[in-house]
Amino acid sequence: MTSDEQRDPGTPSTPPSAYQGPYSYGSGGSYPPPTGSAYGQPSGPSYGSPSYGAPSYGSQSYAGQPYGTPAPGTSTPGQPGTTALVERPRRRRGGILAAATLAAVIGAGAGIGSYAYLGGAATSAGSPISVTTVPAASSPVLDGTISAAAGKIDPSVVTITVQAGNSGDIGSGVVLDTDGHILTNNHVVSAAAGSGQTSMTVTLPDGTTAPATVVGTSASNDLAVIKVDGVADLKPATFAKSDALQVGQAVVAAGAPLGLSESITSGIVSNTARPVRSGNDNDAVYLAVQTDAAINPGNSGGPLVDLNGSVVGINSSIASTGSSGGSGSQSGNIGIGFAIPSDVAVRVAGELIANGKSVNAAFGVTVGGSADSDLSTATGVALQTVVPDGAAAAAGLRAGDVVTKVDDFHTTTADGLIASTRYFAPGTTVTVTYVRDGGAAQTVDVKLGSS
Repeated sequence: MTSDEQRDPGTPSTPPSAYQGPYSYGSGGSYPPPTGSAYGQPSGPSYGSPSYGAPSYGSQSYAGQPYGTPAPGTSTPGQPGTTALVERPRRRRGGILAAATLAAVIGAGAGIGSYAYLGGAATSAGSPISVTTVPAASSPVLDGTISAAAGKIDPSVVTITVQAGNSGDIGSGVVLDTDGHILTNNHVVSAAAGSGQTSMTVTLPDGTTAPATVVGTSASNDLAVIKVDGVADLKPATFAKSDALQVGQAVVAAGAPLGLSESITSGIVSNTARPVRSGNDNDAVYLAVQTDAAINPGNSGGPLVDLNGSVVGINSSIASTGSSGGSGSQSGNIGIGFAIPSDVAVRVAGELIANGKSVNAAFGVTVGGSADSDLSTATGVALQTVVPDGAAAAAGLRAGDVVTKVDDFHTTTADGLIASTRYFAPGTTVTVTYVRDGGAAQTVDVKLGSS
């Protein structure tokens, strides 16, 4: 990543001991052999020393399992604490690897080429689609039941099957517009986006199928847009603002867990801003919506919706307690699932449709990991270096400053700082709280760059 924070080599992230991961459900291809000592445990993760926004980011190897589990949760918008470990739910059927991706619904039917976004803001400039803001007073209000929410979102949820040679993945997706654009996870379609003989098929709510192509992917956000052509009567999903979510709020997850299409599970929002690291190479870092709604292999890329049936997140990963011995067994849902916030998903989807790629915000610093006692504290993240002419340097931040908050997001880990930065669009001005030389907390406005 270019001007995002980088980690120092040799300072691996240490996830909570109960979790093994990170993993995302639904990575393409066959499962790799286990490489960690415990199920899903990365073996010797190595983070390169990229800066936030620097072109390269370290990767972690994943121990392969028959089923992956998605990335773990969020903390309240003020507490991006310990990075959640995640797994990718996968499922093997015959010779096909069913990638279980968590689906979060995005999009909306405000006419061809547009999304209905409840209380949303416009997508980035240059996007061929526009996000329509619907005043809350005029937005449709359902009866607040799970069945009503399910009935609203079901017509917008699809099942995605990727065949790569003798193996494949199964995940979920959500219809964005009547032109055939569908939002899903990058780890669901990465095999189809690469080289080689692959095919991708979308199963629609009425049971019919259509071939699909990849429009664009964002590995750093674990998002992708695919497209089906010549399909009539597509029903785009409606999006709500994820920054309005509250802990304890009821939500519903839709998708195809274990390949079982048209499945619905329910739960609550457990946290609204948990730093999560997931993706095929553990290169996706984002502030996730944490939920106890059951998310399993095949859910990846499907929608997480509120009780109005409006998408508030894209299901992506889950936390797992793992298994011992690398025997190939795997754990499924344990009540800790993660979804990419709709606010981020809508912005990235617009960029992918417009340009085939997305751009992340960049802070312009490098940071050390938790092993650097002189570079980390219990309350913030110490800046190891400040990139000349970067966003942090322009704001007057220096190496050694300890960043404790980015706007309302507490940053107690390097991933928390990275995720908090990526939550915003490039060019956004954020208020950064920091401590210098052990003094009192100070604030400074930082205009984020891009990477």
